[in-house]
Amino acid sequence: MREFAGVFPYLVSPVDAEGRVKRAVLAALVERLIEAGVHGLTPLGSTGEFAYLTLAQRLEIVATVIEAARGRVPVVAGVAATTTREAVEQAKHMAALGADGILAILEAYFPVPDAGVEAYFRAIAAATDLPVVLYTNPQFQRSDLSLPVIARLAEVPTIRYVKDASTNTGRLLSILNATEGRMRVFAASAHIPAAVMLIGGVGWMAGPACLVPRQSVRLYELARAGAWAEAMALQRALWGVNEVFARHALAACIKAGLAMQGLDVGDPIPPQAALGETARAEVRAALERVGTL
Repeated sequence: MREFAGVFPYLVSPVDAEGRVKRAVLAALVERLIEAGVHGLTPLGSTGEFAYLTLAQRLEIVATVIEAARGRVPVVAGVAATTTREAVEQAKHMAALGADGILAILEAYFPVPDAGVEAYFRAIAAATDLPVVLYTNPQFQRSDLSLPVIARLAEVPTIRYVKDASTNTGRLLSILNATEGRMRVFAASAHIPAAVMLIGGVGWMAGPACLVPRQSVRLYELARAGAWAEAMALQRALWGVNEVFARHALAACIKAGLAMQGLDVGDPIPPQAALGETARAEVRAALERVGTL
């Protein structure tokens, strides 16, 4: 089974006003990121606006990324649904397309008790033999993955990773301790990646890496080498990008930044709004400070 570690950018989903996937633009983004040295690609994460896409759009996006990647790096495809049945079907589709892993997300309108949350993720894991990355984002999810549920899910052979998007680094350490090394932790844009690497994380999955891929890869390499002083110097510079993005809608920021870098990824999918001029100026200034414009 393929191991996942390093920088896995959450890809945007370039969709035009008529809902057509901009396949050429998405393929160009994939090529740019692979050339920059990223270790994997994650379509249909939060930055990918999965909640605003039809199943057909999701499948076309993942197929485009897999085709463009050509096996050079693993593709971990997002699976998100409000029902277990739909999530299982999505997982099977992603496996059939040739994905290397599943990023498993629970969408919930009504609260779901721990037993239901656990059953949902177990069903996704049972649907394929692909490695599964659990995704938890307490800021947006109606029903979160609790620490006891994560610990029990870590006993499932194919559930080997968790991407935690809370701002609580102590929670990440609790996950590592509770799962006794069975669950490997990825940081998110809400975390300081160097700090997560220091406590035992294996990398990060985050949208900002689409805009600063080379710097993100360099930060990972420095952390892996234990060059903490140099890693933190780079981390301080990159953290300014995260701070700007935290003040605005993340997908809108990433799409605006990519447009500034010459990729016509389009606007966020309605009813989301594109960034206003003030926010765009903040994004531009943050990217200029780290040398990506």
